[in-house]
Amino acid sequence: MDETRLIHDWNVTDGEFSRDASRHPHEIWFDDETLRDGLQSPSALNPSIEQKKELLDYMEQLGLQRVDLGLPGAGPFHIDHIDAMLSHISENDYAIQPGCAVRTVVSDIEPLVDLQAKHGMDIQASAFLGTSPIRMYAENWTMEKLLNTMEGAVGYAVENDIPVMFVTEDTTRSKPEDIVQVYQRALELGVRRLCVCDTCGHVTPDGVRSLLGFIDEHVIKDAGFQRSEIEVNWHGHQDRGLGVANNLAAVQAGADVIHGTALGLGERSGNAPLDQTLVNLKLMGAIDNDLTLLGEYVKKAHAYTGVPLPRNYPVFGNDAFETGTGVHASAVIKAMRKGDHWLADRVYSGVPAGDFGLQQRIRIGHMAGRSNIIHWLEQRGRDASDDLVAHLFDVAKSQRRLMEDDEVEAAIVAYESSS
Repeated sequence: MDETRLIHDWNVTDGEFSRDASRHPHEIWFDDETLRDGLQSPSALNPSIEQKKELLDYMEQLGLQRVDLGLPGAGPFHIDHIDAMLSHISENDYAIQPGCAVRTVVSDIEPLVDLQAKHGMDIQASAFLGTSPIRMYAENWTMEKLLNTMEGAVGYAVENDIPVMFVTEDTTRSKPEDIVQVYQRALELGVRRLCVCDTCGHVTPDGVRSLLGFIDEHVIKDAGFQRSEIEVNWHGHQDRGLGVANNLAAVQAGADVIHGTALGLGERSGNAPLDQTLVNLKLMGAIDNDLTLLGEYVKKAHAYTGVPLPRNYPVFGNDAFETGTGVHASAVIKAMRKGDHWLADRVYSGVPAGDFGLQQRIRIGHMAGRSNIIHWLEQRGRDASDDLVAHLFDVAKSQRRLMEDDEVEAAIVAYESSS
């Protein structure tokens, strides 16, 4: 059977995803913000240093290119954690590139100068500055003050060979003329990495495309640069539930680096979920990372930060590849009996579980059919006799939810003891 004929993909009716490499400094990269912006979540615990190192191991194995290790301006405790993680990256010869978020003040950047010298590696300074009129009004800032602030901090970083990503906070609510003025001044100072931020989760996918197109034309091109000379980062939030959709729109609009966090950790409703972004870009054919460890990474992030992993969380929640519905389960089971894992993974799932280190699971409950029960028994090497199946079917129909495995086992024991 030609597998491509079994699914008509309306997602690619206008052509599959493509990217003109000549217009970009590199392929699509990812910046994992879990250990910095993610830990600003009101619900998150700050993981131990050993736990942070373990999360770094997963990031490296997943092929992520950058990681934000923290905010040195938050104090010595945070600097110590950053220092230890830099040692871990160096000792393991990891390819992932470290960075830290800094305010546009020299005192935040000074620790990076020392750490960069100590570890002999570049540490990106993600220097952020609010540019939206609402923020400027609240802070009593003027554009002249913003430019002077940025020039002092960015100039210091550049002079000390610290690679700078200049971040405009709340870019998606900033005036076009202010975006042009601030970014172009950063380019004049030697910055070659720009970060566009949807700090308050305001923008829609159409807005992402419009804004990134504006930056290409009126910031980069009008400043006399080739697009391939400037790295454009996209950093989104989840306030309107559009984090993943906006990340995908940013990729399609030509962003070079996409930011996000495991589980969408972050302030308020969180950052754009990096795990869901990776899944979607893999399915789109935009990236070819081996993501079989992504489920483990998400579960570790959940365990170490204490932030819940909802059962119905896409792909990585416990319910994502489970079914107790008779009709659905029957189709999956029939595919399994054909010995066709490709088919079983897709007949009732828009995401192939096996691509992400997971598998389909058939459960027993009030909406189950006899095929659910027979499959459950066969998977555990039990004899699926007609009487046992009938008994479990009656038990299942009396339940208000799907049965856990130990509950099914208890029902079998009860049946056998009464027979």
